Amino acid sequence: MMFNGAKKYGPKMFDQTMEFNGGANNAYTREDVTVYTNWFPASAADVIFDLEGDRISSLSIAPEMVESERGVVLSERRTGLENSPWEQLSQTLSGTAFLEHPYHWPVIGYEDDMKNWTQADLERYFKTYYAPNNCVVVVSGSLKFDEVKRLAEKYLEPIPAQPAPPVVHIKEPEQTGERRVTVQKDVATPYLMIGYHTPEAKHEDYYALNILSDILSSGNSSRLYTSLVDKKQLATQVFTSYGESFDPTLFQVYAVTNKNIDVADLEKAIYEEIENIKKDGISENELQKIKNQKLMGFYNQVETINGKSNNIGTYEVFFGDYKKMFDAPANYNKVTVADVQNVAKKYFSKSNRTVGVSKSNTED
Repeated sequence: MMFNGAKKYGPKMFDQTMEFNGGANNAYTREDVTVYTNWFPASAADVIFDLEGDRISSLSIAPEMVESERGVVLSERRTGLENSPWEQLSQTLSGTAFLEHPYHWPVIGYEDDMKNWTQADLERYFKTYYAPNNCVVVVSGSLKFDEVKRLAEKYLEPIPAQPAPPVVHIKEPEQTGERRVTVQKDVATPYLMIGYHTPEAKHEDYYALNILSDILSSGNSSRLYTSLVDKKQLATQVFTSYGESFDPTLFQVYAVTNKNIDVADLEKAIYEEIENIKKDGISENELQKIKNQKLMGFYNQVETINGKSNNIGTYEVFFGDYKKMFDAPANYNKVTVADVQNVAKKYFSKSNRTVGVSKSNTED
């Protein structure tokens, strides 16, 4: 809907106007945020701010366009569930791991909800969450502060603020026992997901957990890849994820079972690698290698305009202050071998995990 017209720039004019002025855009949404990115020459800054101010202040939520976009999103959901073995497994695992917190729901939503959205629902949501007081704007490039301030005052300041969105007060209760779920899916070999409840980005354990994720699965020399793919050949793929979030989230392990391998054997092998870290820790060389990778990745990101904007926005939104971005290298460097071992012990327990398996109907 955000690309389908507003008061000044009508249907399809957002992209047309931006492209005419040498710009391009993209957008994505996840559990906590929706992000809109514009790339454009500095000479087009006035036009870009005008476009954004127009759709934030007076987006057109026309009934015929609502129905058109409803069909698009329904199709996206169906296609995702049909084409990606991970999609349905991930949604089912999150819905099992989170029983009360909103992370229970998939980002794209449920089909019945999509079919029953009303005009009033969309208008209320837009007014609440797309208010200027609920957004962070990051500008990187050859624009001076005074010019950005002028543009913001001209195009964004006149847009009325709205009451702050309701606070999410629900806290997921502590998980007190392993949860398991099976998804029937036509896959060549079983897919496995394991999710452990872990804290949000502002938590003191964030950097140690972030490093632990790379220790386990970053590159061909990582713990899980070396053991499960190279040596034991139990899996064809294995990776982990632990990202920024507003509220406590999941540290996830993903693996695809090798041909003629029992998924139970793969799962057991993953736990053995985790237990090795809990029992014996990691080496200083392992830790230093990941620290080097983290620092190189960080500096490579901030070398680009896009990387600067992403990092500034991430730290402002998830960590509470963009200036904390400048502390990131030191925070990675401060993590010790003991810190990594301690977070593994603290969060990677059987009672704190949810296990999901996707396999075909022909398997037991």
